[in-house]
Amino acid sequence: MIEVIGIGALNMDRLYLVEHIAEPGEEVRIDTVSEQPGGSAANTIVGLARLGIHTGFIGRVGDDADGACVRLEMEREGVDTGGIETVPGRTGIAIVLVDGRGERSMYVYPGVNDELCMTPENMSYAKSAKYLHLSSFAGEDQFEMQKGILDKLESKISFAPGMLYAQKGIDALQAIIRQTEIIFLNHDEIEMLTGSGYRDGAEKLNKAGAAIVVVTLGRDGCYIRTPDSETVVPGYGARVVDTTGAGDAFSAGFLCGRLNGRPLGECGRLGNRVASMCVEAVGARAGLPGAEVC
Repeated sequence: MIEVIGIGALNMDRLYLVEHIAEPGEEVRIDTVSEQPGGSAANTIVGLARLGIHTGFIGRVGDDADGACVRLEMEREGVDTGGIETVPGRTGIAIVLVDGRGERSMYVYPGVNDELCMTPENMSYAKSAKYLHLSSFAGEDQFEMQKGILDKLESKISFAPGMLYAQKGIDALQAIIRQTEIIFLNHDEIEMLTGSGYRDGAEKLNKAGAAIVVVTLGRDGCYIRTPDSETVVPGYGARVVDTTGAGDAFSAGFLCGRLNGRPLGECGRLGNRVASMCVEAVGARAGLPGAEVC
């Protein structure tokens, strides 16, 4: 049985390491260039596959070289690609600038991600999983599609809104939040989503229906809140090279712990551990560990 199926954008990440992000009109030297498959939910699904979890994905790539690479890499990682369609057009692209502190700026071209819709076959596929892991799309139609399918599913929902969805505000996300078991956000995203600090924001999300709210706090670890409890789990030290995909890696570690019946605090520690390994390499996937960690 497939334990977790992801649904989200499939992109080719083009990463450029620079000393600092340029100001308007400024020229800055690029020190390193890297191209890797990406997409938030896809990164989490690959992280889970490496941790020994049986995973699949629902998404769309173009009939170009990037699409072939994205799909092949998912297959190589052991992800079931039965829900990935290849269609005429350009695969999504994310241009990522990473500065000397490992912080990043991202520019996204959605490509054929903007054409994804749920077919009866994909709906049947989604129903086969224990968890459906959702992340953001740039297109409004795909956001509405995600909201519309949840009432038809019995799978548990994990949700990583990211900045694209967080900026919509809590009311716009209510249809997803009320059916979510676990919602993953970083410190900035939860403030943007709820208009409150992370503790008060987490309480708002619990009241909105999310059973477990997890807020990543960078070097400080993570904060976990349920309607009945809250805890802070300290982080791991890391030599930060690139923070791209750190939240996606955290989600993979946390979900791995959850699927294996671990207490929430231990799930948080596992998430912190996987994220700390991710940021020590360039890109969202290069530093992801294997099943020995989980």
